[in-house]
Amino acid sequence: MPIRWEFEGAVGLATIDRPERRNALNAELCDELRGRLESNAGLRSIVIAGSGDKAFCAGADLGRRAADVGGLEHGGGDTFRPAFDRLLDAIIAYPAPVIASVNGAALGAGLQLAVVCDLRIATPAATFGVPAARLGVLLSAVNVARLATLVGQAMARDLLLTARVLDVNEAEQVGLVQRRADDAFGASRVLAAELASLAPLSLAGHKRALNLVGDASVLAPEALRELQNLESGAFASADLQEGLTAFGEKRPARFAGR
Repeated sequence: MPIRWEFEGAVGLATIDRPERRNALNAELCDELRGRLESNAGLRSIVIAGSGDKAFCAGADLGRRAADVGGLEHGGGDTFRPAFDRLLDAIIAYPAPVIASVNGAALGAGLQLAVVCDLRIATPAATFGVPAARLGVLLSAVNVARLATLVGQAMARDLLLTARVLDVNEAEQVGLVQRRADDAFGASRVLAAELASLAPLSLAGHKRALNLVGDASVLAPEALRELQNLESGAFASADLQEGLTAFGEKRPARFAGR
């Protein structure tokens, strides 16, 4: 199965098992993982990992997403973004700690997935970035806010406006990485077991409190509407079609700003 789900006592282990696609996500995989979380609400901790040693999650499945939005023709519908947003909300709302075991590239949606986890353990080869500007994609307002809350405005601007990729040293410096380990999955399992032995009401209460503190900076409705309009405009743009096509053809995109 693309999402491998296992238990170790009160710990849930979720592995995105698509190494041939660098563990890229699509709408169905997002729904599958969210369903696993919702049907196992009583766990004491969860680890989310990627299969293999190349990628935690290299982002959205762009081949599938290009087909959704109609390839070179407009009129398609993006099935990924709504399913992905529901998955991220479920991870944040989960009452127990969720650990991201980052064994390689965490890019685009993969970075956003790691950001919403409570803790991140990474290998020395782990990398983190948001290549949205190379594709013509716009992150949702809430995911921009989550990134900026975690790493700060300056680094969020560096990531989003330059599309550069951080190595594990830089990621640790800005708070993206809390622990390093040659075997990130093994270290994540050990930490998850430790968390599962702690008082669950304390952990759930602290996680909820931290979420509420983060939500205190939520944008006003008019600002959210403005950003949603920008997001919709980018999604409907010729630049997005060019970015996805260039990605598929393995060439630099030629953006026209429309």
